[in-house]
Amino acid sequence: MYQIETDASHRLTRCRVIPKMLALAIILTISTGFDTSKALPPASQADASATLQPASLADAAATLQPTSQADAAATLQPTSQADTAATLRHPLPADTSTTKAHAFNWRRDGNVNPLLIAAVQPKPAPSEFRVAPEPVHNWETGEGKSYLIPAIEIPAFLILLNIHDRFAFREERSEDGQRVYSSNLSTTWEHLKRQNWKHDRDPFNVNQFGHPYQGATMYGVARSTGLSFWESAVYSNVGSFLWEMAGETGHPSVNDMATTGTSGSLLGEALFRMSALVLKDTGGKPDLWHELGAAVLSPTTAFNRFAFGDRFKTVYPGNAPATFWRFRFGATLSGSSEQVATADFNIAYGLPGKIGYSYKRPLDYFDFQITGLSSSGNPLSSVLLRGLLYGKPYQMGDDHRGIWGLYGSYDYISPGAFRVSNTALSLGTTGQYWVAPGVALQGSLLGGAGFGAAGVSPTVEGERDYHYGLTPQGIMALRLLFGDRAVIELVGRGYYVSGTGSDDSDGSERLTRAVANLNVRVTGRHGMGLQFVRSTRDAHYGQLPSRQTRDNTLSLVYTFLGDTRFGAVEWRNIGDR
Repeated sequence: MYQIETDASHRLTRCRVIPKMLALAIILTISTGFDTSKALPPASQADASATLQPASLADAAATLQPTSQADAAATLQPTSQADTAATLRHPLPADTSTTKAHAFNWRRDGNVNPLLIAAVQPKPAPSEFRVAPEPVHNWETGEGKSYLIPAIEIPAFLILLNIHDRFAFREERSEDGQRVYSSNLSTTWEHLKRQNWKHDRDPFNVNQFGHPYQGATMYGVARSTGLSFWESAVYSNVGSFLWEMAGETGHPSVNDMATTGTSGSLLGEALFRMSALVLKDTGGKPDLWHELGAAVLSPTTAFNRFAFGDRFKTVYPGNAPATFWRFRFGATLSGSSEQVATADFNIAYGLPGKIGYSYKRPLDYFDFQITGLSSSGNPLSSVLLRGLLYGKPYQMGDDHRGIWGLYGSYDYISPGAFRVSNTALSLGTTGQYWVAPGVALQGSLLGGAGFGAAGVSPTVEGERDYHYGLTPQGIMALRLLFGDRAVIELVGRGYYVSGTGSDDSDGSERLTRAVANLNVRVTGRHGMGLQFVRSTRDAHYGQLPSRQTRDNTLSLVYTFLGDTRFGAVEWRNIGDR
């Protein structure tokens, strides 16, 4: 029996109930997502997404958190099994436009039965799903670089090289009579297990230039995928080890490990930097000719630029170094009266003195020169490279700027009568001094040691007439620049190939090379040059008589200059010159 209340108390109770009912209606509206507005089905997937997301964090909180457990149960559960069945059997009408005045609008689908959502929500079209774009490599942050790509490309390169050599050098045999390049899993396992390293007997140009260029190729594979100098050098040395284990059937060669990975890294970095200079020369997107020129210098860089779309298209930032280059060709007359054509290319990269340029990366300064001859027996006369691995700039007064530190160098010299090669670390300096107005003196002075070889080409197949060993060296190079009119160059090099670290400890060789060069600018960037080179060799092997060899050459050349000022760097104010 309910108690009958008075009219006053009844009105008071009704006044208290009405606000509670209004609050409950608002809460139900927010928590269930229903309203009485006209139903507007989404026109697209984007509209559907916008419809399903709360307008604010407050809406989200109100949507996800009912006021009580009772409200939550009322919101999420149908009143009976019959209602549940009816709901699933009769979802929203396909055409909601038939409800003119009032219709349910599913704005808050997060609290609705997921089966109903799946039934009414439109499925996105397959074309709207897109694969994320490949990241473009950034040299400054390192984003987009790859350790995996060179780990795949270098073994692939070595496999192709082995296949080529199997056919091109089919008849070459190792010391035990096996074909040199017929390696297989059995020979590879034998090398890995025994680790029987020796000095090989390959020709001088194969060991001292062929293997460094192979190392430069592997280095370029890693460098062009965004790796640093030191990371790329690791890949080059690992690739050299893989070749020694699996590329040939003969004993692994200790001298090949020294020249392929180490010399190849220095040579590969110089070629990589020069290719970047060619690509940046246009100031915008490189044209076909610049792409081809860069590909000649660093083929692996060009391959990865085109094989991976835009990922590795960003050109290496050289930071605008002060450079000077020249190209020369002409005729050479040797001491034996042999006359041949000659051509050479020389570039100095990162010359000291440019304001704002820094030396933070290996080979931010380097000097590279290559010389060829029209001789079938000796087409490559020299490859000379020295570069700053780690160092600092300095200045002495207003007229002198320079750098000093640890240099890496790779030299290959083959004047004809004898040959010498060395890969070394040296302490040294490079600088420029303004002697007088318009007259500058540039120079480098280095001293260090490395692993070198010296001798002559083998005269009998299978025999080696050159000597390996620890090799101290010294280099002095001077350039006296007379404005934009002429330059005089003097370069001296000395090597001592000892018996330490050699398979012939009783042998040693002393070698020197002196170069005097005069270049005169005739008009524009065109000039003429005269060069004299003297090379000497003194060899001592145990009780055998000492060997002394001399070689002199004189060359007359046409010169095409990269800079009418011959590479002089100006940092002084106009009033101080």
